[in-house]
Formats: sequence, C-alpha cells, structure tokens
Amino acid sequence: MSLPKVLGYLRRDIAGIRQQAIEPLMRSAAGDFGYSYTKTMAVSDPFASERALIALVANSGVPAVIVPSLKHFEGGRPPEALMRLADVLVMEPRARFTRIEAGSL
Repeated sequence: MSLPKVLGYLRRDIAGIRQQAIEPLMRSAAGDFGYSYTKTMAVSDPFASERALIALVANSGVPAVIVPSLKHFEGGRPPEALMRLADVLVMEPRARFTRIEAGSL
C-alpha cells in the first residue's frame, strides 16, 4: 500500500537562500507525517501564488500540502479555499490543519 501524496509549497521571497536546504527537509518531514513527497511548488509572486497553489491542488487531487512555516501564507494562515481541498502540514512549528469538510462552516 502506498502513502498518500503531499505537495511542497514555499515562497522564494521568504525562503531566500535557504530554499535549497528547505526542500530536502520538507521531503523528510512529509514522511514523518505519513505522506509521500511529490514535488515542490516554489513561487516568487506572493499575490498570485496562493491562487496558483489552490488551482494546482484542485487539478492534481493531492490530499495534502506541506509548508516550511505559516509565514509562507498571506496573513500567516492557510487559505480557506485550500483547506477545502487538502490538509496542510507545517514543519515549524509542527502542525497539521485538517481539511474543512463541505458544509462544516
């Protein structure tokens, strides 16, 4: 039985020169959370990035997204539209935001 897949997401403006070091850490953390890491979506435009992430998750059907920290989301929290599609895993501090089920709000 294979593990569910997780997509890595980070903003280059926040990761900076640490990006190359962060990606292997996300891969390792994904396994700790019980997921198989697929790839990283590294974005430069903080205004369009969350919409692009939501579209990618919707189209690919991955059940989870992993981020280095909540700083990689505008306002320091996962967008509600993303939470309707996937769990969000956070490396630092370690946290899991569970998908919002339809009709639960």
